[in-house]
Parts: sequence; C-alpha cells; structure tokens
Amino acid sequence: MSEHVILLHGLWMRGFALSMLHRRLIEAGFRVHRFDYLSVAATQQRILDQLHARIAGLATEADAVHLVGHSLGGLLALRACLHDDLPPGRIVCLGSPLKGSAAARGFAAWGRGGEVLLGHNRALLEQGFEHWDGPREVGMIAGCMPLGLGAMLGHFAGEHDGTVAVEETRLAGLTDHCVVEANHTGLLFSADVAQRVARFLRQGHFEAG
Repeated sequence: MSEHVILLHGLWMRGFALSMLHRRLIEAGFRVHRFDYLSVAATQQRILDQLHARIAGLATEADAVHLVGHSLGGLLALRACLHDDLPPGRIVCLGSPLKGSAAARGFAAWGRGGEVLLGHNRALLEQGFEHWDGPREVGMIAGCMPLGLGAMLGHFAGEHDGTVAVEETRLAGLTDHCVVEANHTGLLFSADVAQRVARFLRQGHFEAG
C-alpha cells in the first residue's frame, strides 16, 4: 500500500503541463497520476464522474489518494470531494480562485465569445465556493508574481499571480495557506512549490518542522 497523487491541470491546459510537478512528486516518494480532461468542452458532471472513477480505481491499492489541482483543477478537486464516500487523502490547490475569479468574470463580460472560452465550468470559475467544510484537509499555495494574461483583463486588489488574486485563494475553511514568488503558470515548475505540496500531503501543513 502507498500514497497516490492525482494531478489536475487548469483551464486551457492538458496533462502534459504537469510533467515537472509529476516528476518531482515521484522523486518525493509518491505514486503519481495525471488526470487529463477537456477543460472547456466537457461538462462538469462528466469530468467529476471520470475523476471519481479514477479515485475509486486506485483506492484498493492505496493508503491514501491525494488530489493536487492547478487553478480550475483545484476547484474541481474540491467539488469532487464534498462528500466522504471516497478513500482518505488531502488536497493541495495551486493558484486556484476558490472564492471566484475576477479574470473569468472579465472574460465572460466579452459576451458569447468569452463564455465559450470558459466552457462548462464558467459558473464554478466565476463564483467559486463560499467556504470549505468538506471531509478533506485542503492546503493552498498562491503566487504573487504579477505576470500573466489576467493582469490585462481584470483589476486585481492586492497581490496576484497575473491570473488569480491572492485574496481569491483565501477560502474560509482551508487547513493551511502560503504565498510564494511565482506567477500562475510558474507554480507548476517551482521546486519550492513541489516541496511544499509533498510536505502538506504527508503532514497537513506547508512549513518544515
């Protein structure tokens, strides 16, 4: 038996974007799987059904099945784990706008074209959650390097990673939260982020010691 990790990419991405994080978590001793899904074309229910099936498929050979989601992937991870009928595990979100995304609302304001770009997960991206009271411990790693497309679309209040404001990541009910020097995409390539992810999955907190 061992600890498995399922990685979920964000909007407009595919699984290959997670390659560096995948490798680093393997080096940290986890068995790692990338969950590839169609972030725009697939319905949210279809994505969640496939994710639940993937988690259930690993449950018989794992002590824990953790989820690590970047951006939209973190929102979907929380949505998938609202109930306690899944195997044990923790969740780490990387730059996920858990309180709703100003950048997504900016895209939607473009009209039909913007709505198409956001796909079936538009409401989840725009609105997020009011709080987290699900059964899993959730940690958030937010970035504060303000480089990205979102910076040109929305007016961020305070620190942001170019796509998501740090304040948008501070959902009530999180177990731990930290901010690192990285932009939105850079969260996937940071060695520091990978170390923090591994620490939270094992210990339930980001700081060493």
